[in-house]
Amino acid sequence: MATKRKHIPRYGTVEIGGHTYFRTTIMDAENNRVSLYGKTREELYDKELEALEKIDNATFRRKSPTVAEYCEKWLVMQSVHVRATTLTDYTSKVRRHIISELGDRCMADVTLDDIQVALVPVSKKSASVYKSVIVLYKSIFRAAKESRIIDENPTIYLKAKGGGVPQTDKTALTDEQVDRLLEAIKGLPPYVFVMIGLYAGLRREEILALQWDSVYLDTDAPYLTVRRAWHTEHNRPVILTELKTKAAERNVPLPVCLADCLREAKANSTSEYVVANRDGDPLSYTQFKRLWQYIVTRTTKERVYYRYEDGVRVKHTVKPVLGEKAAHNGKVVYSLDFEVTPHQLRHTYITNLIHASVDPKTVQYLAGHESSKITMDIYAKVKYNRPDEVVRTMGGAFAQWDTAII
Repeated sequence: MATKRKHIPRYGTVEIGGHTYFRTTIMDAENNRVSLYGKTREELYDKELEALEKIDNATFRRKSPTVAEYCEKWLVMQSVHVRATTLTDYTSKVRRHIISELGDRCMADVTLDDIQVALVPVSKKSASVYKSVIVLYKSIFRAAKESRIIDENPTIYLKAKGGGVPQTDKTALTDEQVDRLLEAIKGLPPYVFVMIGLYAGLRREEILALQWDSVYLDTDAPYLTVRRAWHTEHNRPVILTELKTKAAERNVPLPVCLADCLREAKANSTSEYVVANRDGDPLSYTQFKRLWQYIVTRTTKERVYYRYEDGVRVKHTVKPVLGEKAAHNGKVVYSLDFEVTPHQLRHTYITNLIHASVDPKTVQYLAGHESSKITMDIYAKVKYNRPDEVVRTMGGAFAQWDTAII
């Protein structure tokens, strides 16, 4: 079979050092004229093709945006069809975990290896954060491929499985722990926050956005309405009127202890917010951390601090003893031998609903869960994590079987 010959254009010739060379000119990526030479037409032809390919690649990369530029554009595109709270979450994760690591790189130059190296710091976060960042990487680079910003998508083989730090099962506070916690902080700034978490089950962002116009204390059955969410940008509070899901918008009945607590708080409040700073404004992120520190300082959790001694930074470890007063603050007593997180308050509320035999659908509504799967997963772990509950359930089932057999 005859081999198909490539068509080679005619080239001019030039004499250099007593030798004849074939010559042609092309325009480079900077639009400058460049001369190419070859001993034969075939050699020059190959050189021309190779040079043109390099110029095309250079031009493509020069036109290709950086990761930071495209990510910001992608976030703008998302703003059209996602909720404000979702966009806020996307923006935070994209800027913190993608732009900060690869922002200066050209989108067309990013490889799978680059992304995997950039994910190393994220792998030290929770498994849920790691997974969500993976999803963002894949979404961004898939959109870039579909828009022909890049030729190849480096994330097609990127996997979220096994990444991040596995989260331990949430545990609810016992009745005794609840009593001790409330006693330890009674009269202190976090008291109202803790009461709302324990007896209304609101999320942190829902409590910090709660205003008195959403708390109804003068009805026969006092309740509060969840319709705002707290968020911070650069440590400044932002109150959103659009919640993350429709299910988050709900009316929550207030038990007597919480209704009484809120009546007292309202009588002493000069702010439109239930939990506010000294100026009556919603808390910043730093102010919330300071609020929660009232609880942390009363636990027996081991802690570390540094002090300069003779010009040298010296590490000191404090091992609090239950019942003792803090060495540097006699008003603080180490009265909590367990740790508490804001979400643990909510989990305690949901757990108590389940132990009170509230049906799963009502639990789902009061918790503001969008998916019944979330509720049922918690329900199964809580309801049947107690042997006495399992025995009663099985006993009832076997009793029905016995009746059917008789």
